[in-house]
Amino acid sequence: MIVTDSEKRISDICARWRVEGLSVGFVPTMGALHRGHLSLVEIAAASSDRVVVSIFVNPTQFGQGEDLDWYPRTLEEDCSSVESAGASAVFAPRADTVYPDDFSTGVHVTGISEGLCGAARPGHFDGVITVCAVLFGIVKPDLAVFGMKDAQQLAVIRRMVSDLRMGIEIVAAPVVRESDGLAMSSRNQYLSVEEREQACLISAGLEKALSLFRTGERNCEVLQKEFLAALKDAPLLRVQYVETVDPDTMLGVERVDKQVLLAVAVFAGKTRLIDNILIWSEV
Repeated sequence: MIVTDSEKRISDICARWRVEGLSVGFVPTMGALHRGHLSLVEIAAASSDRVVVSIFVNPTQFGQGEDLDWYPRTLEEDCSSVESAGASAVFAPRADTVYPDDFSTGVHVTGISEGLCGAARPGHFDGVITVCAVLFGIVKPDLAVFGMKDAQQLAVIRRMVSDLRMGIEIVAAPVVRESDGLAMSSRNQYLSVEEREQACLISAGLEKALSLFRTGERNCEVLQKEFLAALKDAPLLRVQYVETVDPDTMLGVERVDKQVLLAVAVFAGKTRLIDNILIWSEV
């Protein structure tokens, strides 16, 4: 497997693959990889001839006071993991490669990026989609894989790719969970034992809301309250938001009369965790 921090080298490698008639899949990451990330690489490998994984802790998507400085960096272990999952190359650029001194462009997607995590973390999605636009321009993939755990990110990326006619297929990968239901995240390692025990109630609450829907409940506010009730005896958890939205537009909905996304952000101690579940009605 090729590992490089050179923009020219990874660009040349991908260009050569395309000349050879090989399709290129891409998985952008910030490293500290877990089984959820590796599932994205496996999906990319099953859908394309060659897979590039980027590992770059992107400073522009962190807000003031967030965990940029102590976000885990485990490049050697990450490279070994993605090679086993089917990656052909790792692109691990320096910050001054992605953002040279004269860099002066930003990308903003209106509407979709402004609620939920966008409201809680101003500027976050501008940083996400700008770095993805840069990486897409370097790698020029045929497809890119993103996880459904970051459902709003997925929707924002899809809109950017569509609006800017990038010609990249965006593939959604299902949420990968721990045995107790907690959605896998690089930030889970920050949790204390007690926080980790209570954090599993997040997915349990989502499942309870889904079960209530299956009994016939269609009022989104009632479903949200069912989620909140599951966390009422967890003093280490603090809900930042719980909302039901259209999964494509991220606009709020009041009743489940089509597919909706129940999306939540919860602090376990100081660690912010996000999760979601799709709820579908054919009525």
